[in-house]
Amino acid sequence: MVFSDNINNLGGVQQVRSLMGVDSTQWPTWKIVNSFNNYLDTCAGYLIGNDRRFQWDDTNHTKLPEGTTNLVANQSDYSFLTDEQGNRILTLTRIDILRSDGNYEKLDLIDQEDVSGALPEFYQEAGKPQFYDKIADNIIRLYPKPSESITAGLKFYFQRTPSYFTAASTTKEPGVSPLLHRGFVIHGAYDGAMTLGLSNLQALSIERQVEEKKMLQHFNSRNKDDTNQSVSGEEVCSV
Repeated sequence: MVFSDNINNLGGVQQVRSLMGVDSTQWPTWKIVNSFNNYLDTCAGYLIGNDRRFQWDDTNHTKLPEGTTNLVANQSDYSFLTDEQGNRILTLTRIDILRSDGNYEKLDLIDQEDVSGALPEFYQEAGKPQFYDKIADNIIRLYPKPSESITAGLKFYFQRTPSYFTAASTTKEPGVSPLLHRGFVIHGAYDGAMTLGLSNLQALSIERQVEEKKMLQHFNSRNKDDTNQSVSGEEVCSV
């Protein structure tokens, strides 16, 4: 479903107004943009929170959710606020470190609760980082802190905000499964009906609950090929 289709009236904007029984003057496009973007955030929240083994990303993003940053000697804390296109990073999923042979290896995730002694005394001396602690969703602390600066020394993987709509989006589609696109229409129409006090508000409320339930069911069953087993790169290559 494209965002807007004035020729065939099949776009999300046209479907929202049709359900509401209004025109563009009564319910302008920018209000539908807000509704669609709010529902995108809802979808992203469910996806990131409920599915730890399938790292969802909006299909409209043109770059992969990964990047590199420089290791700085004696600097233990690193923040990852946005990706290279300016999208906000919501959570980090993995950190790799560059080895001397030019390949990356995975750092182990630890938590402050895993350290029995005083934190300032944990790996006091600089060296090759072995662990990282997620201080916040997009801030990490390395243990030990690096003893040398390395260009692109850290490779990080993440989940980020969706690709949002604007009034000029027209042919853009929601970056989730097409099976969930109707939910955007229902939520957009519900927002309008609630604001304008339309008579079909209750009916739209029921439809909204149906779409949210369908969304959750879809998220919980989409990763059917996952055997829930951890494999190494060598094992993957040998299959």
